[in-house]
Amino acid sequence: MDVKWCVISMLLVALSSGAATAQEAVNPKHRKKAVQLFEENDANKDGKLSRDEFPLRYRGRFDTIDTNSDGFLTLEEDIAYRASRLANKTRQQAAQPERSQQARPSNRTNRSRIPEGVTVERDIVYARIGDRDLPLDIYIPNNAVRPMPVIIWVHGGGWKGGSKGGISRPVGVLSRGYALVSVEYRLSGEAIWPAQIEDCKAAVRWTRANAKAYGLDPDRIGAWGSSAGGHLVAMMGVAGDVEKFDTHREYADTSARVQAVCDWFGPTDFTQMDAHRPKGARLVHDDPDSPESRLVGGPIQKERYLPICADANPITYVTKDDPPILIMHGDRDMSVPVHQSELLYQALEKAGVDATFYVVKGGGHGFRNAQSDSSEDLSNRAIDFFDRQFGMQPRQANGDGGE
Repeated sequence: MDVKWCVISMLLVALSSGAATAQEAVNPKHRKKAVQLFEENDANKDGKLSRDEFPLRYRGRFDTIDTNSDGFLTLEEDIAYRASRLANKTRQQAAQPERSQQARPSNRTNRSRIPEGVTVERDIVYARIGDRDLPLDIYIPNNAVRPMPVIIWVHGGGWKGGSKGGISRPVGVLSRGYALVSVEYRLSGEAIWPAQIEDCKAAVRWTRANAKAYGLDPDRIGAWGSSAGGHLVAMMGVAGDVEKFDTHREYADTSARVQAVCDWFGPTDFTQMDAHRPKGARLVHDDPDSPESRLVGGPIQKERYLPICADANPITYVTKDDPPILIMHGDRDMSVPVHQSELLYQALEKAGVDATFYVVKGGGHGFRNAQSDSSEDLSNRAIDFFDRQFGMQPRQANGDGGE
């Protein structure tokens, strides 16, 4: 009871000292959560939260909330942070309602696919840009052998859509002894290149820095993505040690390298996409409104944007010490020509990287209409690849799509 009155007193002091404007922007429910946070975590009852007292899952926000940088959080700082966050969310929804809906869709359709015995923690903040939270979801199989390898899933959507809630592709890893991390990154309507790879690398550092807390193996981190996500995981593989993309301050001393990559039909050299566009393809990549042009900030063939296209090309960063990579691409892909993956594979092979290229016969974008591979076959091929890299028990061939 004393703690509660102490917290209430602090709130009244904050209101009388000029913090009322920020706090009035927080509804009573959020204010109650702030009070509850302090009641539950203020171990020494001094009315402040140290970094160690602050909950681990929110620790990436600590420095942002600690506006006076004294190493402690006060209730008024926490409430002001909540008000700022709420105001920013309102501004984003007013300015870009479509992007807001895409970024935080319902996860109901995906929850039915999650195997039993999996613990899920959603919207863990792995980094921040100003007052923008960058969240991820983590899925932990309760009975997996620990420390377990982890796959970081990066969604597609042309860098302008999609969400971390869409895990139907990689969900099979949860039944094979892996943890799964699904990442939200800034879309092109919010920030242009290289924001996307900066966010993805920050997510790798968060995963490695918090591995022990979640029972993960920091030396067995894989990256898997499709389409735009395939492009980003390829970048995560070849640019893991490229420091210019390490712009987030969270866990800055932690490595952002991954140990294996599965790239599903990701673009590479944007400037060659139209030259190898399949007959009948409708998407014109050189168009100023194409996904690639939106990503780099302007028409990809204009001289001022060519250096940005090169900067976003995984081939630019290929070196012999890159991790093993599996590339999978449909030979009838009308959105991302299979030639894009051929280019990457050739560069990896020339550099001596352990690379495998699997062409899905008849497969369109997303492997639609594949002639000989089922959706389960394709996912199992990717997971089998990670099994080999991470020394996992191989799956038994029993007619379920195994090799």
